[in-house]
Formats: sequence, structure tokens, C-alpha cells
Amino acid sequence: MNRCIHHRIVRSGLITLLLITIGCHLSATDSSAQTVAPGQLAEHIRATLVTLQIAGLSDPTTTQQTIDYLQQEYSMLAPSIIRYAPDVDSAIKDGFALARQASVTSDQLLFAAARTRIWTALLKGSYTIVTESLRAGDPATAQQWLAVREFRHANRFTRPNADATKAVLAATAGMIAPVEALAAVEADLLDTYQARLYEALTTLAAVDEQGFAIRRAEAASLATGYFAIITPAYATQRGNEAATTTQHVFSELERAALTGRPIDYWLIQAHAMLSGFRAAPLSATERVRRSSQLLRFLKLVPIEYERGVRNGQVTVDLEIREAITFHAGALAAFTDLHDLLEQRNPTLTAKVMTQFTELGTVLAQTGNRQTVADPAMIRAATENLITDLYTLLPPEWQKQDNSADFDVIRSILDQMEHAVRAGEYELAESARLEAYAMMEIGPEAKLIAFAPQYKPIIENYFWYGQHDHKGLAYLIEQRASSTEIAATREALDQVLSEAEQALAGSNAPPAIITNAAVIVFREGLEAVLILASLMGSFKTAAQRRLRRPLWIGAGLALFATMLTWFLAQGALMAMARFGETLEAIVSLIAIAVLLLITNWFFHDIYWKDWMSSFHQQKKQILGQQTGQWFGLIALGFASIYREGFETVLFLQALTLEGTVTIVLLGVGLGLALTSLVGVAVFVMQAKLPHKKMLIVTGILIGAVLLQMVGHTVNILQVIGWLPIHPIRQLELPYWSGFWFGLYPTWEGIGLQLAAAVFVIGSYYLAEYMQRREQYRYTAAR
Repeated sequence: MNRCIHHRIVRSGLITLLLITIGCHLSATDSSAQTVAPGQLAEHIRATLVTLQIAGLSDPTTTQQTIDYLQQEYSMLAPSIIRYAPDVDSAIKDGFALARQASVTSDQLLFAAARTRIWTALLKGSYTIVTESLRAGDPATAQQWLAVREFRHANRFTRPNADATKAVLAATAGMIAPVEALAAVEADLLDTYQARLYEALTTLAAVDEQGFAIRRAEAASLATGYFAIITPAYATQRGNEAATTTQHVFSELERAALTGRPIDYWLIQAHAMLSGFRAAPLSATERVRRSSQLLRFLKLVPIEYERGVRNGQVTVDLEIREAITFHAGALAAFTDLHDLLEQRNPTLTAKVMTQFTELGTVLAQTGNRQTVADPAMIRAATENLITDLYTLLPPEWQKQDNSADFDVIRSILDQMEHAVRAGEYELAESARLEAYAMMEIGPEAKLIAFAPQYKPIIENYFWYGQHDHKGLAYLIEQRASSTEIAATREALDQVLSEAEQALAGSNAPPAIITNAAVIVFREGLEAVLILASLMGSFKTAAQRRLRRPLWIGAGLALFATMLTWFLAQGALMAMARFGETLEAIVSLIAIAVLLLITNWFFHDIYWKDWMSSFHQQKKQILGQQTGQWFGLIALGFASIYREGFETVLFLQALTLEGTVTIVLLGVGLGLALTSLVGVAVFVMQAKLPHKKMLIVTGILIGAVLLQMVGHTVNILQVIGWLPIHPIRQLELPYWSGFWFGLYPTWEGIGLQLAAAVFVIGSYYLAEYMQRREQYRYTAAR
């Protein structure tokens, strides 16, 4: 009796406190409703409903008053939700009505369902407002409402994704277009809510087995609400009919959970309908990263297990826990890839999942001391699993991935910290050495080549550094506290993250702008020279009318060049999933053309043959009695479009290094310089040193060529098409690669020198051949 009275007093106190808090909250927001952040209001509604549920609906009158206050709070958010998602507004109001009904009858199952319906509807409303406002070019509204969201639950292998926040902030600051931010937001939020959906279904199965009725109703409603958020993506991929059917399955699942009927059938149906579906498809880069994590973590399982078992007994419990943890990490990566792999080979995918389950069961039994498996058996099972994965995973997913290396290093450092907290400093030192070894065989070579400034800092943190944070080797040797070691670990994590970003970096935007301007100005100067030469002989009044068709042809060539640009951009967007591989291929093509062009720049044979061919065509056209205009239009078009086509080709390689906006800035600068030359030649009739200007810009093109070669070699090494052999004696600052494509590797420096030798050598070869022809001509006379 006393305990019952105590619970009632506590519940009454909770509700009274809620009313006071809500009253203060509303009085504070009435005068400044427009300034209240949606995230604060939504979270207050969620937290208050949770507190009401905990209080147990013991006082129906007070509970209903609280619900009324919460709906009044929601009215501040309603105008925006009604504008973007009126169906969500109806769902939220229905949720509040259901909550009132539950409070009248003290139906805790119904109240749990109502609470989760209100919250997931608010999440859906936020998602709709954020995405639609970005489509409308309004990142400020998107930033306000993005606060109403959830994150994936973090563990050692998956961390909260902040891509949506970063993208919206960048769009608000004008750094990227809102449409670009939209892709990142959709990928982040859809991935989050699908993960939450699977978690809700897993929880639902567990609490159903345990007989927890309220949690069962709550989990079923959560699953239904999360699916409502990703339904548009589901309908896009599977069709409206399939989406409607799946919504019905989730509705029946929720109804069964609320009424106490068996849920097994509908739970199986829900999983079947979701099989093979991924709301936010993984990019090519993410697939490679998950595959690398999967294989690397799995390879560590037998290593850790063997260290923890001797003669059929568990000797080091921490090592067994680490084996179980690495298995869990590998399984998490496989789960992310499961739907894609199931589409490729459903039979083998099911076999691999069974192998994962069996291996996990054996590891868990060892961890619980039920049975201790022989390390040889664990190694054999793991090797069989890895063999099947190599067959199942596409070859392009199995290439080395820097991010996966860093993920493994962080996981092993987690193991080191666990050992320190357990007082096992010998194990901590072993884990530190293992993490450093992974650093040496993985990212270190690329760090030396592409981001050498980070290597000594990482070395200090791993070993005996004595700066702000002492090195891990020193701290472990001195049996330092877990707090000190955690501080150094945090600093090391920061540097590792910066190094990881540096290895994924590209050229500096000013360097890309300069290269684009040089290319456009060089090709534009060539076009001006062609037109000036062709029009130079049209001096009389009767002849000057023939300049017009050349101008028309040149104008059509410019239009065709713009059309070619858009077509090329469309083709690149269609193949964007190939990522760095596409960049490498396009860059190789651009380099090949640049090598041919720079081979022509520096000798007279090119100029004479080049210009004489155009004049010969002009002579043939003028000799015709009919069709002169069309012939001259075609001549003007052909002579200019060739330069335009080459320019478009070169610029595509630059758009893959930077953004289209940055490249277009360089294009604008190059066109401005070309226009000045055009005005001087055609309007002011100035006689400019065309040949010298072409030679100077040709030299600049040579510099662009060397920079492009260096960057392309870097990309080829990143994707694994070229090996990496650092020049350890050569230390170059980071900006040398960022600006000029100079990286201290034998492959990079060697191929840049080879390109320079080719261009310069071709010049001297052409000069030698020209002198030989002149000698033969003089000797023949």
C-alpha cells in the first residue's frame, strides 16, 4: 500500500512539474514565437510525451491538460508543416487525438503508439521541409528544420553521420548550391531512418519474445513511422503498388502489436518486403570502403582469438572480446552491402550470412565459457568465409581503401584503451604496436608521398613524443592513467582524420582556375589567329562581304562548343559512380591530346602546314561559282570548332579535380583575355606578335601538362593502378602537390620528367628535321 501511494505521489509530482515547465515554456515563446527553433520545440514535445508515459497515465485530467499544452506548442510548427507536408500535419493531429483517447482509458499501449506516431510524423515533416526547401533554393529554412532529426546509433564501427549538417551549412554559406546539398541530405537521412527501421524491427522481435507488451506496441509504431519517412524512396525503386502493399504490412504489424495478436507473420512479411531495398544507395566509394572494412575486420578475428586461447582454455578474456567485436564490425559492413550482394548472387549471399551467424555463435560460446573452440577451427571457418566473400564481392569493390585502413587503426586503438582501463598494459602495448603496424603497411607510404607533414606528428603520438600530449609508447611504459592515454588518443584521432582527408584531397581551386584560364586563352588565341589570317585577304569592299559567312561559321562553332560541353558534362554525370577511376581515364585522354598538341607548338612546320591548309580550303571555296557562302560558313565552323572541342576535352579533366563552378571561373577569365585580343585584332586593327604570344601560351600549356601528369599519377596510385615508391630523401611541402601536382614518388616525378623530355625532345627533333630538309634543298640547287 505504502509503495503504491509513493508511486502515485511521484507520478503526480512529475505531471505537476511538467505543467509548470510547459506553462513557462509557452509564456516565454508567445512573445517571440517566430524565433523559437523547431528543434527545441520538437524535442520538448518528444521528451514531455516520454515523461507522461513513464508517469503511467495515473491522472487522466492532468495528462489531457498536458497533451493540450503540447498541441498548442505544436501549433507554432504547424504552419511550416502544412505548407510543405499537409498529410504530416493530419497525422500529428491524429496522434494527439489518440493520446487523449489513451489517457481517458489509461491505455498505456495505445499511448505508447500515439507518442511514437507523433514523433515519427515530426521527423517526416522535418525531412520533407528540409528537402523541399533545398529544392526551392532556401538553405536557411533547411538549416532551421534539420535540427528535428535522429542519427544512427554509434558504435566502434559506425559513427553518427553529419554529412547532412555539413552540406546544409555549406549551402547556407554559399559554398555549394542547394541542389548539391540535397543529395548529401537525402543520403544521410534516408540511411539513418532505414537503419532505425531495422533497429525497431529487431527490438520488436526481441520484446515480443520477452512478453513486454508496451515496448512491443512502441517498437511496432516506430517501425511504421520510420517506413513512412522512406516510403517515397521505396515507391521510386519498387513502384507505387509495392509501396502501398508494404504500408499495409506495417499497418497490420502495428495493429497486431496493439491488440496482442501474434506478430510473427507480419514481421516476416515486413522483412521480405524490405529485402534488397536500400533507401539511400551506397556510392561507389562507400561500397569499396564497406568491402575493405568487411575483409580487414574479418581477417583480424582469428588473430585475436588465437592470442586469447591456450590448450583449450581462455587465457586472455580481452582478446576473445576483441575477436567478437571485430566479427561484429565485419558483420555490420556486410549488412550494409547485403541487399546489393543479394541482387548479384542470392544463393552465395545467404550462404555467407549463415557462415557469419555460425562463426558468431561459436565466438559467443567461447566468450560465455560454454565451449572453447579450437583456434584452428576459427581460422578455417574465417578463411572459408573470406574465400566466399572474394567470390561474392565485385572486383572493383575489393581494391585498397585508405578510409578502411584508418577505420581498422582506430578500432585497434580502441582495443588499446580497453586494455589500459583493465590494467592490462602489456596487452595495451601489443595493441599499440598492431595499430602502428597497420599504419606502416597501409596509409604510411601514401602519407610520405602526398601528405608528408602529418607523418612526424603521427609518429610522435604513437611513440615517445614529449609535446602537449606525450606519446602512447611512453605513457604505456610509464603505466600512465587511462585519462592521460585517452587525451593522447584523442589528439592522435584528430591528426589521423586530417591525414585521411588530405589523402582524399585534390588540386587547389586557384590552380584549377589558372589551368582552365590558360587552356581557354591558348585555344582562343589560336582561333583568333585563324580568323584573322582567313579574313586578312578580304580587303576591298566587295571582298569584305565574304567575312560575314566566316563570322557566322565561327558563331555556330561557339554554339556547338557549348552544346559539346553540356553533352560531356551529362556523360560524366552518368558515369559519376565510377569516381576516381573515371577521373583517371579522362585525365589520361586529356594528357595524350596535350602531348600531341605541345609537340606542335614550338616549330615552324606546324604553323606553315596548319595555316596553309586553311588557306588552301579558302582558295578552293572562292574558286567555286556557287555555294561560296555555305563553303565559307563550313570553313569558319571547322576551323573554330576544332579548338572548341579540344578545350572542352581538357576542361572535363579539370571538372573532375574541382567543381564545375571553379572551372567556369577559369573559363570566364580565359574568355575575357581572348576577347581583349579579339577586340585589338578585329576592331582596332592592331598588329600583334601572334606567333610569340602563341609560343608563350604554349609554354604555359606545357606547365599545365606537367601539373596534370603529376595529379593523374596521384589518382592512378590512389586507385591502385600504379604502385607507390616514395622518394624518402625528398621532402616537398604539402602545397607543392596541391598546387603543382608535385609529389615525392619515383612514379610521379619520373613521369613528369618523361613528359617534359618528350615535349622538349620533339621540339629539337623537329628543328633538326627542318634544318636537314633545308640542307637537302640547298644541296639540290
